Amino acid sequence: MLTELSIRDFAIIDRISITFKEGLTVLTGETGAGKSIIIDAIQLLSGGRGSVEFVRHGTKKAEIEGLFTVEPDHPIYRVGEEFGVDIDEDGMVVLQRTITHQGKSICRVNGKLVTLGIMKEFGQSLIDIHSQHETQSLMDPDRHIELLDIFASEEIKSSMEEYQLVFEKYRALKKRYKELSENEQEMAQRLDLLEFQLRELQEAEMQPLEDEELAEERKKLMNYEKIYQGIHDAYYSLYGEQRGLDWLSHAMTSLESTSDVDEHLAKLSEEMSNAYYIIEEMTFQLSNQMAELEFDPERLNQIESRLNELNRLKKKYGGTVDDMLQYASRIEEEIDEIRNKDSHLSKMENEIHELGQDAVLEAKAIHDIRMQSALRLSDYIHEELRDLYLEKASFDVDIQMKKGREADPDLDGTPVQLLPNGMDVVKFLITTNPGEPLKELHKVASGGEMSRIMLALKRIFSRHQGITSVIFDEVDTGVSGRVAQSIAEKIYGISEGSQVLCISHLPQVAAMADTHVRIEKRVDNDRTHTAAIELTNEEKADEISRMITGAELTETTVEHAKELLIMAQKHKNN
Repeated sequence: MLTELSIRDFAIIDRISITFKEGLTVLTGETGAGKSIIIDAIQLLSGGRGSVEFVRHGTKKAEIEGLFTVEPDHPIYRVGEEFGVDIDEDGMVVLQRTITHQGKSICRVNGKLVTLGIMKEFGQSLIDIHSQHETQSLMDPDRHIELLDIFASEEIKSSMEEYQLVFEKYRALKKRYKELSENEQEMAQRLDLLEFQLRELQEAEMQPLEDEELAEERKKLMNYEKIYQGIHDAYYSLYGEQRGLDWLSHAMTSLESTSDVDEHLAKLSEEMSNAYYIIEEMTFQLSNQMAELEFDPERLNQIESRLNELNRLKKKYGGTVDDMLQYASRIEEEIDEIRNKDSHLSKMENEIHELGQDAVLEAKAIHDIRMQSALRLSDYIHEELRDLYLEKASFDVDIQMKKGREADPDLDGTPVQLLPNGMDVVKFLITTNPGEPLKELHKVASGGEMSRIMLALKRIFSRHQGITSVIFDEVDTGVSGRVAQSIAEKIYGISEGSQVLCISHLPQVAAMADTHVRIEKRVDNDRTHTAAIELTNEEKADEISRMITGAELTETTVEHAKELLIMAQKHKNN
């Protein structure tokens, strides 16, 4: 959840810090007070586009910082691992965004500089923002298959993983087939290049680990004097009269004379003898190494020349000799493939056909899961719509297999087009008026209906998406009465699964808040400032009363506000 938000010199906000809590937080205030500006700031933390217009007049930069806390199994850990950002076990993530008056944007995640694209990956794993405009993107048909798969995530996960493994092999093989079968001139040029590279690598006559062994030998030759002096000093410290080995022999003989009278000393005598013979053997080895050691400047020149040759080849073919040998093996196979193109193409055609049919079978399993999940999703959506007084609306998930060309894999004789997520095209269809045909969401629903449909969808999908904070920016515009009450209850229902921040002008939504924050605009020293004030229970009633009347408080409106708060608490208790 979003725990702390700090904003500085952003639009009309000079400096503000808001502590957010779990559950439903509602932000209210007069139009223009800065409520949506706060959401704009959060949107920038989720990777939204910045603008120099956001920088407060007369300042050099706008700064936004958000502290999030997540559970140990949150997807943000995978995102952090992917982009090399450390996320501690305590689950704290800090997103920072700075926009300068020159238009430059600086992004940080847990103190590490990142690109805007990377910040967007983190932000969208933590924040889900919905407004009247964002509702349209939620209704985008291209996203419907993604939403359906999120809904069916438990059932579809293993089948999707199996399909994508087969599909990637299928796609890679088709790409290779196309490369081989098209553009004869390009293939001829490719063959000339590969043959040159293979010839150069073969003429080098490299041996496995040769570069490492040569580097080790060069190191020894370059340090010949140091090695010789060390062996020499060690040997003559041990061997000779009155040297180390001589004294060890004396100590061994002395202990042997006591071994028949003391068991403990007998054991020490035996250990001393073992140590003596070990040191004696080491002395012989030092003598042999000293005799064999010689400095060969010609050999050093040969090694340097060979390593220079290998390093030249490494720049072209790989970081190590083993990498270059593996590359040589790969291009040898590719050369054979190009030279014997016709036979390889025939073999690849069979492999493509087999992989395609395997992929179709896996895609069919995914299709069947989606069909079953679509029925369940439709039932859930209808239930939610009834609660939102759209009981006459009809919702359906349309799933069609994407048709392919004759060359594509077929299912029961019909060519289908394989996509990264299967072979389906998914659309959410609805009609809000009985007797009218089902149409795509954005072509049917009015503004008020769109808000309710979006809430119905969000109520269901929020259980599956794992988003830390869900933000609603005036999605309740254009509704009132019993519909407003129902929307308030739905928004609260979403907050039971994740933190919800909501800007609203509806008293019913404000009454449902676990935390109520009033955003105020003040003018000091001819400059506009924005303040955020967390309201007490009594202040909540006054604020809701103002939302009802839009004017002076009266005893009637205050009583009405208190009644709304009591009704909201009863709903929560139930």
